[in-house]
This record gives sequence, structure tokens and C-alpha cells, in this order.
Amino acid sequence: MDLEARSLPPNVKSSLLVKLREYKSDLNNFKTEVKRITSGNLNATARDELLEAGMADTLTASADQRSRLMMSTDHLGRTTDRIKDSRRTILETEELGVSILQDLHGQRQSLLRAHETLHGVDDNVGKSKKILTTMTRRMNRNKWTIGAIITVLVLAIIFILYFKLTR
Repeated sequence: MDLEARSLPPNVKSSLLVKLREYKSDLNNFKTEVKRITSGNLNATARDELLEAGMADTLTASADQRSRLMMSTDHLGRTTDRIKDSRRTILETEELGVSILQDLHGQRQSLLRAHETLHGVDDNVGKSKKILTTMTRRMNRNKWTIGAIITVLVLAIIFILYFKLTR
């Protein structure tokens, strides 16, 4: 209740804090009286006196005190309900957060696998490029070699024909 009163606007807050202090002092007085009554050290006459005094006090209690007590009880009940709702909301939020974190973890793992696959593909593309470059060089070398062999054979044929025809 103290937190609720402190969060209200200043014009309402001061009167509520004064009432709250009164309620707290009344509560402490009731607690001390209950402790005295329930203690086993009292004799029967003292107990009877306390009970009679309590009955007299109860009968003479003002309507204002009763209404304040009822308002405090209602306010305490509403505050308890709000706390329960807050706890329920916190638990739901925590469950949602855990679910989101699990989803994010799964997505991270998927991204890491995709990254590893991409690096593997990149390595394979690099190897393929090297193989194709090597094949192109060999093909050009083979063309030059075949061209040279053909030129040598054509020259040899021409040379042989020249000697056969000239003799």
C-alpha cells in the first residue's frame, strides 16, 4: 500500500500516507495486544480483564475506524490480486522469453550450418577454378604441340616431295 500511495499524485499522496501511518500504528497496537493475550504467562483474571477490555473497546469503536478498516482490507485484497496478476504476467513473460531464446538459438545454429556450407562451396568453387585453368593451359599447350607436329609433318612431306621430284 505504501508503494501505491507513493506513486499517486502529490495532492492525494500526502493524505493517503497519513492514513497509512495511522493504519500501521493501529496494526502494531493490535499485534502487541494479541501477543499479550496469547502469551501463557497471564492468569485467568488478567485474561478476563483483557477480554472484557477488548469487548468494551470493540463496542466503543467508532464507525470511522470500522470503515477505515474495511477500506484497508478491501485495498489490501485488491493489492493482493494485483500482485498475483503481476506474478502471473511475469511467469508468462518469462516463458515467452525462454521460447524466444530457444528459437533464436535454433536460428543461430541454422545460420552457422549455412555459413559452414557456404565456406565449403566457396572452397569447391576455388578448386574448380584451378582445375579449369589447368585444363585450359593444357588444352592450349596441346593445340600448339599438335600445330607444331602438323607443321613439321607438312614440312617433311614437302621436303620429301621436293627430293623425289628433283631426282
